[in-house]
Amino acid sequence: MANEKQYNVAVVGATGAVGQKIVHYLSENLFPINELKLLSSKRSAGTKVNFQDREITVEEATADSFKNIDIAFFSAGGSISEKLAPEAVKHGAVVVDNTSHFRMDENVPLVVPEVNPEHLENHKGIIANPNCSTIQMVAALKPIQDKFGLKRIIVSTYQAVSGAGLAAEQELTKQTGQRLAGEEMEANVLPAGSDKRHFPIAFNALPQIDVFDEDGYTKEEWKMMNETKKIMGDANLQVAATCVRLPVFTSHSESVYIETDNEVSVDEIKEAIKQGEGLMLEDDPATQTYPTPLSATDKKEVFVGRIRKDVDHKNGFHMWIVSDNLVKGAAWNTVQIAETLVKNKIV
Repeated sequence: MANEKQYNVAVVGATGAVGQKIVHYLSENLFPINELKLLSSKRSAGTKVNFQDREITVEEATADSFKNIDIAFFSAGGSISEKLAPEAVKHGAVVVDNTSHFRMDENVPLVVPEVNPEHLENHKGIIANPNCSTIQMVAALKPIQDKFGLKRIIVSTYQAVSGAGLAAEQELTKQTGQRLAGEEMEANVLPAGSDKRHFPIAFNALPQIDVFDEDGYTKEEWKMMNETKKIMGDANLQVAATCVRLPVFTSHSESVYIETDNEVSVDEIKEAIKQGEGLMLEDDPATQTYPTPLSATDKKEVFVGRIRKDVDHKNGFHMWIVSDNLVKGAAWNTVQIAETLVKNKIV
């Protein structure tokens, strides 16, 4: 990424799954870094990480870690962001936070660069990275909203266990072995680690992601509904979500129903997707071409297929949206936000 200015960058949570990918994309995209500081919990401090042609020792994250830092990426949990992100801002850093802590704060922009980069202009030191399942949906729907208007969204998600962390991935592996061996499956993590009951995810589907909240919706469902309205800039947009966890390791899938303001054709919807930034249309029923979690893994794009008109509503359409929840759904979108800040000279 060509740029005259070099930046001092910190990554909080550098040893975690998302933090490691943030470091990878900073290296791969040649982000203009003068100094890179990798930070973590006290337990992970001292770990050695290779970055380009040098080895960096991970340090414990403290309030004083952000002196002379220009951009700080946070991906170490909401409690860490709550405690240390304001400290980073006090030291003059711009924070890009990958947790849910600041997302619905009215003073914090919630940004997907392909959708609402203009919101970055109003940041007050902290920028929030949206929920992984929200990111891929709004990225796919933005070109449709721009061209044809959007009244309503109904989404059912089919989310990978990696969205619940390493413990959930390990439990899926263990339960699969137990089931195939004819043993009883042990469940201690899903659907939500903090909830009272846990159920096996292997060979199963759990219609609960995070804990239940108001009106029978889960926190994950509320995230999708509220974040979508904020990102797309339409408080009157009708959004409903049902979030389901599947025994898939990586990449979230979504069945999405939309209603446009104007009557349009399937071909016009497909053309809007084709022209959309960061989107890949994979839609040919004749050749069984459509996105899957396996085919989307480790890729930066959002993949869209199965686009068809609703049989009862003239302005209704159904589609299938898939993206890697650790890449575009987390690390890559986070790095894109920083790249946009640099490109637009906001930092």
